[in-house]
Amino acid sequence: MKKSDLPTKVCPVCDRPFTWRAKWKLNWESVVYCSKRCSGRRYTLKQKTN
Repeated sequence: MKKSDLPTKVCPVCDRPFTWRAKWKLNWESVVYCSKRCSGRRYTLKQKTN
């Protein structure tokens, strides 16, 4: 399987697309953020937009 064939999502914090990773094999549906950094920054982003 080529990397271009893997599923992708868009991170709501940084608005960048990210690709499926093997470590997310069992919980891809529940993955929302591309990294731990973006996961930690989700609250500061909401405060800026409100």
